[in-house]
Amino acid sequence: MSSTNTTPVPVPRPETIHFWEGCKVGEFRLQKCNSCGKIIFYPRAICTECMSQDLSWIKSTGKGQVYTFSIHFRGATPAFKTPYVVALVDLEEGVRVMTNIINCDVNDVKIGMNVKVTFESLTDEISLPKFEPV
Repeated sequence: MSSTNTTPVPVPRPETIHFWEGCKVGEFRLQKCNSCGKIIFYPRAICTECMSQDLSWIKSTGKGQVYTFSIHFRGATPAFKTPYVVALVDLEEGVRVMTNIINCDVNDVKIGMNVKVTFESLTDEISLPKFEPV
């Protein structure tokens, strides 16, 4: 980062590259264990259920519900425009994702709110998944 006003950009690792490639083309991708069938998020090298390394990728519907959230009025750096919402979203596929809720007033976010994924382009290679009301 060259400036305190720059949004931090994730650095893909071997186990996350397919996830970031998906985000770049507007797909929220999840891992699936080919041994036990568990759906996995965040991307890893092994299954958290059976420890298998036989993992594949599936495209999520990108739909879910807000499990819980908090409204932040002070960002970690000036790059974080306040106020913003940090939420845990339960996806239809059965995984829970930490994310931001955007495109609505922070006071309108509610537990149980239906949301869908959207993407914010940071660079030519990295787009961040965030969620917005349905």
